[in-house]
Amino acid sequence: MKHSLTFITCVIVSLWGINLLAEQPHPLEQVTVQQGQLQGAVKDGTVMYKGVPFAQPPIGDLRWRAPQTALQWQGIRQATEYAPAPMQAGQPVGGVSEDSLYLNIWTEAQSADEKRPVLVWIYGGGFSFGASSDPLFEGTPLAKKGVTVVSIAYRVGQLGFLAHPQLSAENPHKVSGNYGLLDQIAALKWIKNNIAAFGGDPNNVTIAGESAGGISVSMLAASPLATGLFHKAISQSGGSFGPVGTPNYPGENMIPLAVAEQQGADYVKQFNHASIEQLRKLPAERFIPQGWSLPGGWPIVDGYVVPDDQFTLYEQGKFNDVPVLIGYNSDEGASFVRDSDAKEFVAGIKKRFGPFAPSLMDAYSISDERITRSARDLIRDAAFGWHTWSWARLQAHKGQAPVYLYFFDQHANHAKDSEQFGYGSPHGQEIAYMFNNLDLDNPATSATDVAISEAMSSYWSNFAKQGNPNQKGLTHWPAFTSTAEKVMLFQQQPKVADVPDEQALKVLDQYFAWRRNPGAKAPKAAAEQ
Repeated sequence: MKHSLTFITCVIVSLWGINLLAEQPHPLEQVTVQQGQLQGAVKDGTVMYKGVPFAQPPIGDLRWRAPQTALQWQGIRQATEYAPAPMQAGQPVGGVSEDSLYLNIWTEAQSADEKRPVLVWIYGGGFSFGASSDPLFEGTPLAKKGVTVVSIAYRVGQLGFLAHPQLSAENPHKVSGNYGLLDQIAALKWIKNNIAAFGGDPNNVTIAGESAGGISVSMLAASPLATGLFHKAISQSGGSFGPVGTPNYPGENMIPLAVAEQQGADYVKQFNHASIEQLRKLPAERFIPQGWSLPGGWPIVDGYVVPDDQFTLYEQGKFNDVPVLIGYNSDEGASFVRDSDAKEFVAGIKKRFGPFAPSLMDAYSISDERITRSARDLIRDAAFGWHTWSWARLQAHKGQAPVYLYFFDQHANHAKDSEQFGYGSPHGQEIAYMFNNLDLDNPATSATDVAISEAMSSYWSNFAKQGNPNQKGLTHWPAFTSTAEKVMLFQQQPKVADVPDEQALKVLDQYFAWRRNPGAKAPKAAAEQ
């Protein structure tokens, strides 16, 4: 009986000890940053900090101004809930607010001395939507691979990118717009100054993003204001290497400051207010975009944040030369093709591409009978593929740091060629894979999905650590070079392949070169088609 009581006592003490151990605070559950103390939350060994301010709320007189340094606070600030997303249509997690300049952090570091690599995520959404609280961006799985994950917010829509002559006049640099990009730069500065408190390495920061987030990454890679704030870059379905658009040559997203100012002046006429001071007093809800609308919903070439046409900047060697990992998906076009009438779709191609339309339709095997897979491929490459491929080529030719190119084509049924669902991987599908956040309860999630996700999250975290995605046990990913243009194809399993539709991309390359010099004659082969 004595032995039984001793055994029971030991079990009770042991269980009590285990409970005490589980309740012990994590070493980094509470940290001190420049603005004050923060209290995070711990789950399964990962410390999470949510809703951390990196700038002052851009409200009142700070609307349409560069972000200002975050204010200090007294006591311990609770950082356990996501902050609202920037003003936008829809209802993202946590709602929306003009007071939205916050970031989130995930880490498994046990001390501030660990200097773990930092991966900073920039959301997409056409510069009109997006939220760092999206469940797809939950950073725990990547944190478990040894990376400190940070997701940042930035202003979108008219509140994030409106240009106007009065705004330029009051600005010390005589520019306006691009406040959303300045928010990203301000977040990177905060990270540089504070991430060490979370066990992160301020000298090993990777910026990453998808769609508008990937475009943002490419712009930061060419912006002198971001120099030294990051050391590697990942762009998924992004890049912004097309020529700057003009009223006579529409179709490209980037426009110069003067054009943006005029568009902004026309836009604000609807509010019947003569001054920016009066517009700053209007409720923020009045500026919520109802779609991907210009003006005010896209970055511009202002000569300050974005100095020039990014293609030209790279040709001149004027960019932040860091290792890059970039790529796009196989059926991006399925997410953007809207014309169900084949003749209308072809008419749209002819209108946009002018004398190059026949050459491109031939290169992509587009017919007048129906919107084919090839038609979607043209849209894919014009919006994403060519920009990414050109970025890789320019980096390989003009830079010293390596570039790694990928093509994502992981989908359940390779035989399906449905106009409704697409034949391959649509825009944004790769995000859940690289974050290792697949829905494992979904019966459609296959073993190859899980394997691809595990591989991608490992490649991405390896790249954040060392500027090279490779490790023992993974298929070797060769760097893209001027003499060996190879991609890592994610399709059932990682494999090295040639650049998809490369000959067609070269025709697109001729088109974009012509667009940079619209007064020149189109090549004979294009003009005679």
